[in-house]
Amino acid sequence: MIARYAIPFFFLMTLVVIPVVMAVVFRRLLPRKCWRQVAFACTLLIYMAVGYGTFFGYQQLEVRHVEFASSDLPQAFDGYRIVQFSDAHVGTMTGSRQWMLARAVDSIMAQQPDAIVFTGDLQNIRPEELQEHALLLSRLHAKDGVFSVMGNHDYPTYLDCDEAEKESLCLLTEQMERQMGWRLLLNEHQVIRRGGDSIVIAGMENWGKAKRMPHKGDVKKTLAGLNIEHSSPDTRHPFIVMLQHDPTAWREKILPECHAQLTLSGHTHGGQMEFFGWSPVAWSYKEWSGMNYEGRRALYVSTGLGALIPFRLGQPGEIVVVTLKKVKE
Repeated sequence: MIARYAIPFFFLMTLVVIPVVMAVVFRRLLPRKCWRQVAFACTLLIYMAVGYGTFFGYQQLEVRHVEFASSDLPQAFDGYRIVQFSDAHVGTMTGSRQWMLARAVDSIMAQQPDAIVFTGDLQNIRPEELQEHALLLSRLHAKDGVFSVMGNHDYPTYLDCDEAEKESLCLLTEQMERQMGWRLLLNEHQVIRRGGDSIVIAGMENWGKAKRMPHKGDVKKTLAGLNIEHSSPDTRHPFIVMLQHDPTAWREKILPECHAQLTLSGHTHGGQMEFFGWSPVAWSYKEWSGMNYEGRRALYVSTGLGALIPFRLGQPGEIVVVTLKKVKE
């Protein structure tokens, strides 16, 4: 229910509630002669920001290039290009906004990726939202395939229905992703080979620290069959790119339970606004944007392609080109 009413709630808060609260506060704190002028100026500023973020900021798109270097990377994969996109929320890109999704698909394909990965939240609430965009999204292809994981919005988390219907809706979302030619990884992994060398693209189901978030992610199940637990200290670890929608799982689950060198996440949207390198979402997430390191291991958090609420201010949608680099020990 929260997600269903998120858009009207956002505009009610920003255009009505916040200006009224500011007026009450300014009336009490400021001199009688000037509080109206200050309240009017602040309200006008809020209206301008909301208008810009809705009609212009939400339409912005950046292609960001980052590198990740590791001594564990096999030589055959030096220069390997992974294009990541996340949080498409295609239910907000319907009708007159579908050109935004088409532009994103064209931009992804223009990067000539070796692999494409999607890190969750394809829909807003229901799988029916995907039907309008299925043909467009099926255009995505890469040498080694398109890989995806589920985000919290891809499960029936925000629906009031019985468990049988929830399971049916979840299966429909999974089915539609596979019909688009994507390799949906549900606590699974795929080995990519170049001659005698290989890397692993692993996909965890969503695991969120917050109570309402789905807790389906299982690191051990995701990497089962790689025989990592039985390797000796002298054994070179396989190079693993872990896909996980929620970045909180990196410190809570991925770092302590496996050696995955690079994790790709989304979920935060970068707060959908940023001011001088800071976003309000930083209050909730330690890692909320860009490349984050813990020793030689890293997490890249994408600020996402779209959003449930069509608003972005100083935080454009993004497509990320991750180039893997081999370094000597």
